[in-house]
Amino acid sequence: MTTIKNSPRNLAVTVLERINRQGAYSNLELNQVLKRHQLTVADKHLLTTLVYGTLQHQLSLEYWLQQFTRRKLDPWVKQLLLITLYQYHYLERVPAFAATNEAIEIAKWRGNAGIRKFVTGVLHAALKAGWPDFAAISDPIQRISLTSSLPTWLVKQLAAEYDLTTVAAIGQAINEPARLSIRVNRAKASLAQAQAQLAAEGVQTQPSQVAADGLIVQSGDLLASQAFAQGIVTVQDESAMLAVESLGQVYDLSQATLVLDACSAPGGKTGQVAAALTKPASQVVALDIHDHKVKLIQKNMARLGLATRVSARQGDARQLAFLADGSLDAAVVDAPCSGLGLLRRKPEIRYQKTFRDSQRLHEIQLAILAAVAPKIKKGGIITYSTCTILKEENDQTVAAFLAAHPNFALEKTQTARALKADRAAKTLTILPSDYGSDGFFIATLKRVE
Repeated sequence: MTTIKNSPRNLAVTVLERINRQGAYSNLELNQVLKRHQLTVADKHLLTTLVYGTLQHQLSLEYWLQQFTRRKLDPWVKQLLLITLYQYHYLERVPAFAATNEAIEIAKWRGNAGIRKFVTGVLHAALKAGWPDFAAISDPIQRISLTSSLPTWLVKQLAAEYDLTTVAAIGQAINEPARLSIRVNRAKASLAQAQAQLAAEGVQTQPSQVAADGLIVQSGDLLASQAFAQGIVTVQDESAMLAVESLGQVYDLSQATLVLDACSAPGGKTGQVAAALTKPASQVVALDIHDHKVKLIQKNMARLGLATRVSARQGDARQLAFLADGSLDAAVVDAPCSGLGLLRRKPEIRYQKTFRDSQRLHEIQLAILAAVAPKIKKGGIITYSTCTILKEENDQTVAAFLAAHPNFALEKTQTARALKADRAAKTLTILPSDYGSDGFFIATLKRVE
């Protein structure tokens, strides 16, 4: 029986309060709450929608809310009001009276008569006034910030690096639902074979227009399928698949004997490289700084049937003394980054990051590349990638690396589907607005001396 305490709306308030006050990750916090409470499928869906939707549109909702109250609110009261405003504007199937009534009940259960009265007054005023007119905001930076719920500093930075039209398109794209994409494990099946098995299990898919080994799940329970359990497919974003795919365009991985995945967890790219290795005793060294993530890599490789091709170990990618110089055929450096290409899946990141984070990460990225460089054979490749769209961590990191390492040259990054093949840049930047996938950056660095 659903009570106020374990109702999806009250649980959403709790999750959002923890994310905003404690910096918790939305996916982890939400998963913990879902495990602790026995919810119906419909209630799980509503809870998930409320959490992600309110985070995605937080600045828009706060702008609407501040028209009716300027007082400092208890964190849970603010989140209660925001999730209710979110329902009013974004969830057409939820009647306004149902959202209002439950918000008032939660206010009464969590607070007191005074808070209940305050919440009632604010919500009635918001319903009467309606959604604010953002088009009336003359400053384009502020307008994009509020309509897209992107912090002003980020809008300014993106506008300086791209243009306002592109930033507006990015802002719209990151607030659209993320699609579930999977990569076919080529060590076990072809794309057609995987698609057929999934269809037989009630999981309908269509081929990705971004990645050659990718499928988009349209319906069905993927995680309950044997295709997933048997490691025929694994969950991975389409853009993330492109790093190893692009490596394979310039280096024949079937001939490689030793490849490093420098920042490996949870192992998506590790498995992708391992599936391409065919020489006896060829190995991927999968490195991660956290021991519990090394265990996750090992678990994922076992499911994919690739454990014998992968050596997972704990370590800092800036310290590679265990590898001999010139021993690597190739390396994938999917570097620690601000993650601003993932805003569709992790909307809270936009409120937690600053430009200073990008500057700090730029230095870490350079240190990792500098450690990997001497380990690469002549003719070998470093594929450098990030899941951010800020040039400080992307093109500027690559430029700084090349300036310090004249024995490396920048090759043009290529993909199987020839994405953006007519671009002038040798590096490849995928924006969230380009293909509906995550934002991603890839550079191909070849050791020439």
